[in-house]
Amino acid sequence: MKRYGLFVIALCVTAVYLFPLYWMYITAFKSASEMFQYPPTFWPQHLQSHLWQVFSSSGMGNFLWNSFVTACGTVAVTVFVGTGAAYALAFVQNRWTSVAIFAVLVLQALPSSLMVTPIFTAFKMLGLLDTPRLAVVLAQITKTLPFYIVLCRPSFVQVPRELRDAALVDGATPARAFFGVILPLAVNGILVSAILVFLQSFGEYVYARSLILDDQYQTATVGLSAFVGATKVDWIGIMTYSAIFVTPILVAFMLLQRKIVAGLTAGALK
Repeated sequence: MKRYGLFVIALCVTAVYLFPLYWMYITAFKSASEMFQYPPTFWPQHLQSHLWQVFSSSGMGNFLWNSFVTACGTVAVTVFVGTGAAYALAFVQNRWTSVAIFAVLVLQALPSSLMVTPIFTAFKMLGLLDTPRLAVVLAQITKTLPFYIVLCRPSFVQVPRELRDAALVDGATPARAFFGVILPLAVNGILVSAILVFLQSFGEYVYARSLILDDQYQTATVGLSAFVGATKVDWIGIMTYSAIFVTPILVAFMLLQRKIVAGLTAGALK
């Protein structure tokens, strides 16, 4: 009976949490008059699809492509640099390791809104604003790299040190021991961390809005602001645009949820 009660409570909490998502989807299929109807309807009385109209009129295809390109670039650099850093922080134990981990956590805590002004100034002096995609990728790395290291490090911690030591005793170089022994055992956590970095980068707004001056290179999150005018807000357009943007992310998360949970809990037990 107690287990049944906990299940009902969890179901209610989940329903409350998912209700805004449900409301976004049903609003995307309502008419403008029905959206402001009172009392509100919890299912469209007359289904109207605005998907293609919003997608084509807003140039959303180009925005999604820009988001995808910047997210892929951010993931590539983050994984290349962060994997080695996570491995070092997991296997190298000295008095500076704790300092390095603390510094990574501090960098992770800094919000994008705080970092965007000094980053914009530095990039302007270096001329990086002339290559907007590169500028956004480099700016996002300052946020995603600490995030990736924090997530990826437990995957290396759970690998027994004896395996690396045995490979070194057998004559393997440290690089060969890393790529041939350690990396295959930690690949699940690396993939999961890379997926989470991609999702975070794909939804980036602050750096894209501040560093990209040409609308041709703007990302999908910035494109949403086109529906908000000085005197009018197109709520139907906002909900439809958001539904199109969120759906691929939700599908990917649902398909990979088990791997994501397994990667996040890696190193919890040893």
